[in-house]
Amino acid sequence: MKTDRPNVLLIVSEDNGPHLGCYGDPYIATPHLDRLASEGVRFTRAYTTQAVCSPGRASILTGLYPHQNGQIGLATHKYAMYESFPNIPSLLKEAGYRTGIIGKLHVNPESAFPFDYWWNDRDYISFANRDVDQIAERASGFMHAADTPFFLMVNYPDAHLPFHRQQFGVPETPYEADEVVPPPFVGIETPRLRAHTADYYNCISRLDSGVGLLLEALQRAGKAEETLVIFTTDHGAQLSRGKTSIYEAGLRIPYIMRWPGRVKKGLVRDELLSHVDILPTIMEAVGLTCPEIVAGQSVLPLIQGASPAWREYLFAEWGSGGPTIYFPQRSVRDGRYKLIVNLLQDRASPSRGYSGPGQQWTPGATLEEIAGADEPIRRAYALYAHPPAEELYDLENDPWEFDNLAGRPECRAVQQRLRDRLQSWRIETHDALIDPACLERLTKEHDAIVEAYYQDGPWGASRDYEWGYRDYLYG
Repeated sequence: MKTDRPNVLLIVSEDNGPHLGCYGDPYIATPHLDRLASEGVRFTRAYTTQAVCSPGRASILTGLYPHQNGQIGLATHKYAMYESFPNIPSLLKEAGYRTGIIGKLHVNPESAFPFDYWWNDRDYISFANRDVDQIAERASGFMHAADTPFFLMVNYPDAHLPFHRQQFGVPETPYEADEVVPPPFVGIETPRLRAHTADYYNCISRLDSGVGLLLEALQRAGKAEETLVIFTTDHGAQLSRGKTSIYEAGLRIPYIMRWPGRVKKGLVRDELLSHVDILPTIMEAVGLTCPEIVAGQSVLPLIQGASPAWREYLFAEWGSGGPTIYFPQRSVRDGRYKLIVNLLQDRASPSRGYSGPGQQWTPGATLEEIAGADEPIRRAYALYAHPPAEELYDLENDPWEFDNLAGRPECRAVQQRLRDRLQSWRIETHDALIDPACLERLTKEHDAIVEAYYQDGPWGASRDYEWGYRDYLYG
């Protein structure tokens, strides 16, 4: 039986920043996502909470920061939420919604998320295989299955590595290296990096085609006018100074919403948004009470054209990906400045996956490419590898964080103001790592697991271990 409650279609891509036509990227054509933005609202300053998959997705689903819900690293490495927190599918299912997911969940424990339907066939939707036609067909079947309101989360594998130039004939005409340049946050341009960038754009082009097919399926189901559509990604691109970093290129994401009759078409909003805002937004849209523990706030007043009081500061963090790239960080930004606090000084940052010694991922800048760059870029990469206790950036004049202002006399007041606000947020959100004993214990636990299981590489010899942090960090 139909109700007045809207359907909710949540589309989450992988590993891409706002490199879309509607965000002004000059090298990529994304007609379907551009159209979605023209029919709804596009947020220009939206952020994930942590620039790796599982923590970002856990924040989307629970409305909590990673240090609040416990998903501080990848589910692949057995990181998990402290408990089965209220989440989007559990809250909507309890209210009578059909719940479905296409693609990966990648948050532990999976049992916390009561999906009625889950399709994740690796032959069609995986890092190896990306068949956007089949994804749309499966989504269409779920949309047609009943007239009760639904929640469907569609998780596209693009633009995660490997950067497939073409799959299942998509894109029809791939981008070539001489048609693109690496994003500005990389700071380096070589033929090799241009080739990787071209295939990154090919992934985004395929993603755009998939979103177009998905929205066509929604239209054919006769449910487009009664569906709230949200498009975002889990975090930024798998390029140097992007994914696994706490820089803008890792945290800043696309965020588009369409809700016919409820959202002003073609609206652009510049407020600071976070992934923790998605759950409370959906709860208000469907007329349900939001759990009090949620850290975010509903954006409905913004998308309806109002000018409510909104957050002045936005926060993010890094905990871990896998145990070998554990490196706790916290950040705060306001409308102009950003402060990063690095909690450990005895080890390298996760940057080594994307540049420098021990580089894992080929789209990152090599030591030779870094050495051939201008001095400010070389200095930024050195800091990326071994960050100081604090970093301060003027995002208005230095949007890609190449010039660290921390410690400069003229910036002392700004740095202290942001430091104080970050500390207040950590207290308000019960960040256990404020306690030096908790930080030391978590660090020792990671070091012990790395010593026992990860001496041969970042994937580990086995997963025959259990994390203890869920006992001593929570509460």
